Amino acid sequence: MWIGALVLCHLLIVADLQSSNPQNCSLTCLRQGGPGCHYCRINRDEVDKVLGLKGTLGSCIPWPCVRLLGEEDPRLCQHFVQAPHDINIESVPSSDPNLDSVVVSWKPSQYGIEFLRGFQVSLQSLGGSGLACQLFLFQPNLTLSASHAQTVYKSDMFSGLSLGSDYAVTVMALPVPEKWEKFYHSKIFSTRSCEEKNGFLQCKADWYPKYVDVQQKEAVVMVTFNLAPPIMGITSYFCICTANGKTTSTDIIPNLSGNKTHHSFALEDLEEGSNYTCEIAANQVDAVRKVFNVYVKKQESTMEHHNFPYWSLAFLFVFAAATIFVVVLVLCMRKRYTQTKKRIIEPEIMIKHHEDVTAKKEEIVPLCGNRKTPPTLLICYSRCDGPAHMDAVMKLASFIQQHMATKVSLDRWDSLEMSKEGQMAWYCRHIRDSDFILVVCSGGLCQRPQPSPQGVPKNMSEMSCEANLHSEVMVRLVGEEVGRAISGGEDLSKYMTAIFDYSEEKDVPMELRPVVRYKLTADLPLLFSRLHQVPLHSPGRYVSIKCISDEEFTEMPAGQALQQAISKAKKAMTELHQKQDVSLKIPE
Repeated sequence: MWIGALVLCHLLIVADLQSSNPQNCSLTCLRQGGPGCHYCRINRDEVDKVLGLKGTLGSCIPWPCVRLLGEEDPRLCQHFVQAPHDINIESVPSSDPNLDSVVVSWKPSQYGIEFLRGFQVSLQSLGGSGLACQLFLFQPNLTLSASHAQTVYKSDMFSGLSLGSDYAVTVMALPVPEKWEKFYHSKIFSTRSCEEKNGFLQCKADWYPKYVDVQQKEAVVMVTFNLAPPIMGITSYFCICTANGKTTSTDIIPNLSGNKTHHSFALEDLEEGSNYTCEIAANQVDAVRKVFNVYVKKQESTMEHHNFPYWSLAFLFVFAAATIFVVVLVLCMRKRYTQTKKRIIEPEIMIKHHEDVTAKKEEIVPLCGNRKTPPTLLICYSRCDGPAHMDAVMKLASFIQQHMATKVSLDRWDSLEMSKEGQMAWYCRHIRDSDFILVVCSGGLCQRPQPSPQGVPKNMSEMSCEANLHSEVMVRLVGEEVGRAISGGEDLSKYMTAIFDYSEEKDVPMELRPVVRYKLTADLPLLFSRLHQVPLHSPGRYVSIKCISDEEFTEMPAGQALQQAISKAKKAMTELHQKQDVSLKIPE
């Protein structure tokens, strides 16, 4: 009889233990083995009370099992327990639309499960200082069997997480040994985006006008677009149109008391016969823009014949006849003059004439904006070649972003975000998310820092090179991506290298030599063609890109700044090489 009761009691305990959710209980109840205290969550106050500490649970150090459970029997905390596995992160509903909440679940390892005393779960923001911990303990008198390795345990809810952010969760098995490597398991995950959690209509950063209609009546161009939902609180918009090197901007403030779904406005100061590329978006920071094209038709004079007197019509006919006679006479004289001079035309003039005729046959094909957003480009470079080289890279990034319709990512422009994430995390994210990667190669890209002799002061370039070893890491990261693409038979159009006039082809690292290489600034049109997937040549046509050709790019302020920066960097590199040559000739 008593054996049956004991078996029933054990089964009830095991059935309660199979529940993956922790119980609310104190350390005292847990130590004494009271009812309802088989698997407990331990809060900060309980740990502070037992250990005599204050406010240290947030540091997430593994707490000594002996102090928490093993004071009566220290043997409870002397065995190894292998790390948990099958860690999963599940998003749960939360009331704050700007934050996310998750629950972590896992399974214990069957190796050493009979000595398992509990778990510690920690959550850390990647690139930040946010840290949260939860502690769960079993009763000291409970011994788990191998069948309990299939039980799924869950943590309490981790709340207040930023949307669209990366976090690392670590589940640690207790007790923690002094010298072992397999007592915990970590996993990196991302929280839900604003659109995934709240829906498209609730996120300002992802909204843009989807409906845009253009109508022209005589000299007036009217644009109609759909307004943002009132719940977003967007009250103003803007429109930018560009053609022939000129840009016009229009501020739009709709009257929300009338039509709340659509709004129409007039585009002003547009030139007739021009093809404009326009962008419209909400007047918000980093708002997504809708791109559309507007062709402004030329206006024909609408004059009715009965408004003219008869003598005016007669004058027009006489003037037209006289004009035709003069034109015919001029053409005849020009033809006769050409025949007279035909025998003495020099070969150079013939070549020039042929070039002029060829140039006249060239057709300028406008670039149509078929992308909703501009392509993204990550520029990588070496910091070991001095400030002049870095200034040339910055001027190149400014020119590409300003005149080549491309969004550029540069570490010196995003130093605050890099300090938050860390260099490796920042580069890994941009290498993964960017449409294209351009590595500006120079002599210092493959340079390895050499230790200076004892007592010899280091110059600024050596200190900069030693303090910024990310050049070598960056080359290896991009090289690994290139090697992975080659081995998988993937397209290499994402990866590019470039050198300035003062660099040589040998400065390109061996890992990046399979990808395409440009020499700047002569190959700016080819770079533009690669970024926008536009062929520069086609049968009977030649694409002319405004502000990028050799004749025009120096006419722009950004182009002049880029040319001057390259000249200064070339001079600085020449002086540096001369100093190095002189130092090599001096005997020891």
